[in-house]
Order: sequence, then structure tokens, then C-alpha cells
Amino acid sequence: MPRTVGKLSLSSKEVGARSGLDQFRTQGAMKALFARSNDVQAILINTSGGLTGGDTLDLNLTAGENSQLTATTQAAERAYRAQSGMARVTTHLTVHDNAQLNWLPQELILFEGSALHRTLKADLTENARLLMVEPVVFGRTAMGETLTDIQFHDRIDIRRNGTPIYKDGLDLNGDMTQHLARRAIGQGAGAMASLVYIAPDAEAHLKSIQSQLPPTAGASLREPDMLVLRMIAADSFELRRSLLPILDRLSRDGLPTSWRL
Repeated sequence: MPRTVGKLSLSSKEVGARSGLDQFRTQGAMKALFARSNDVQAILINTSGGLTGGDTLDLNLTAGENSQLTATTQAAERAYRAQSGMARVTTHLTVHDNAQLNWLPQELILFEGSALHRTLKADLTENARLLMVEPVVFGRTAMGETLTDIQFHDRIDIRRNGTPIYKDGLDLNGDMTQHLARRAIGQGAGAMASLVYIAPDAEAHLKSIQSQLPPTAGASLREPDMLVLRMIAADSFELRRSLLPILDRLSRDGLPTSWRL
């Protein structure tokens, strides 16, 4: 059967007092639009409309020295039922000295029968800044959908000067509705998000962010310059309502417009 293949490579560079596009290339299903901004703000588009077994997307984003790059998605990504094989999404972020990269995709929605392996790797230099969030929604609760058979494998690997500073792994298989209903795991949650903020001012944001969090979320410092946040919510609406003010704060009011539509 035909499979979706998409590749995107994008980098930013310093242009006077602002940031500009350095290199840009797309292939297959991946496209991008650029918002008007003093920095590079890219809206990534998967023209296939979603992911199913055998599909592959490869994304490479680089914030060059002294530049700022923000990347988001046009809408929520969808992982549909897979007849065979797994969909694979690989994202590689590179952030150079005195640069900032904001990786802010909108929600990933897992449909019944979906099978997805997702990997994110980030390579930072000593003075690089990174803000990343990965929101996930388990089915379309408004339509009464339950997830009784899914495969979702998620890996995050962040390194500074080649040394691992943050690793995270998640394997979800089978009946997620039943699994998330357990009190010690999800208490009936239908959505979740992971956020990592690496910057010299991470500690300064901690108390304010903690005061905004719902009871089903927590934030702490992994290192003096690394803030990590985990959140579960009843549905995508509640998740987004809690995330928006935090993303606004950490992106310095640079959250892409597509998040508010």
C-alpha cells in the first residue's frame, strides 16, 4: 500500500538585530508556512492529513548562533488506525550558542488502533536555550471514542555538548481507556503533556508556574537551568487551558497564533 513519507529541514541565523531563514528544504508530505515575525516562526504541515502504519516523517530544525527559531504545527496531528506496521516520526533539534529553539507542536491525537513510534533528539551547546512541549490526546472523547488497542512508543533525548542531560521514555500498549482509569496512573485522564524548559532563568519561573498548575500537574527543577513539567487532564480543552499561560510565559509571549485558533 502507498505510504506517506515526509521530510523537512529548517535552520535560522542571525540577521542584524533579528533572526532570518538560513536553510529550508521539504520533501514529500511535509510543508511549512512562515508567520511574519522578528524571528523565524514556522508552521509545519503534514499534507497527508494524519499518520498510519508505515508512514514516516523526519524533521530537522536548527537554531543558529544568536538566533531564535519557533516551530509549531498547523493543527493537531492525528495517528489513525494502522492496518500493518507502525508510523514513525523522528524530530532532531539543534541549538547553537546564545540561540533559542521553541518546539511547540499542537496536540497529537491517538485514534483507536493507532500504532506510532515517536523520537525527539535535541543537541544543545553550553549557552543554548530550549523550550519544548509534547501534548497527547487519547481519542476523541466528545465522540465517545475509547482506546482499547493502541501502540505508542515515545522517546526524548536531550544532550548538552554531547552529554545526556534529560531522557524520557513512554510505552503505551493495549487498552488505554482501562489503563488511564486506574487511580494511580491517570484517574480517568484523556490527555497529557510533557514540557521541558532549559534556560538560565528556569528557576525564576518555577514558583509562578507551580502556582498556576491544576492538581493533576507538577513542575520541578531537574537542574538549576532545567524546568520539567508533567500534566494530565480530563480532555484536550482542559489540557490546553492549563498549558497556554505557561507557554506564553516561557516563550515570552511568542506562542504561535495557531495555538489560539
